[in-house]
Amino acid sequence: MSYSVAIDGPAGAGKSTIAKLLAKKMGYIYVDTGAMYRAMAVYFVQNNVNPDDEREINAAVTGVNITIEYMDGVQQVILNGDNVTGMLRTEEIGSMASKTSKYAAVRRKLVELQRELAKKTDVIMDGRDIGTTVLPDAFCKIYLTASVDARAKRRYDELAQKGEKCDYDIIKKDIEQRDYQDMHREISPLKQADDAVLVDTSDMNIEQVVECIENIINERK
Repeated sequence: MSYSVAIDGPAGAGKSTIAKLLAKKMGYIYVDTGAMYRAMAVYFVQNNVNPDDEREINAAVTGVNITIEYMDGVQQVILNGDNVTGMLRTEEIGSMASKTSKYAAVRRKLVELQRELAKKTDVIMDGRDIGTTVLPDAFCKIYLTASVDARAKRRYDELAQKGEKCDYDIIKKDIEQRDYQDMHREISPLKQADDAVLVDTSDMNIEQVVECIENIINERK
């Protein structure tokens, strides 16, 4: 039996950071959904699919198979049997992914592939609709959140450490706007699944959050 963990929550809550650390600590596969969208974009580029033609996109997705593997602890993204990890971060692929991720057919195909991954191995997946839409049957669901002020401060500190100029009030406003958009979008809006455990990280450090969620997962088992 494979175990799947769904971690949802608003922007800036630290979902990806926590999910990756948990996966490494517990021996799960971290499913990078963003990388899967980019791998789909690689296929479109390789097959000269027009990103502005929805009918072409709809026809093309049927020929795509994407999976994620780990080699020496490093994530590898496999597209139709070929390792395309080194191609995912190019500007061309990023642009194609941005243009095509809006299509319902692309999303349906990737959800199907993500569910297939979850059937075969223990996975941790993070996003905004994993527990409600992508993996509604996940054995453990976490809704990871923090106050707007806490998330804004973390982002401010992160940018300041990099030497970038930043304005706390602007960062906070951006987070509030992102929250509203995510919670009110038509397709799979952000919300806590009925059976998800709420974890508020406002007053917790990363190590405390990882330990907290690890305990929840082990209790569920």
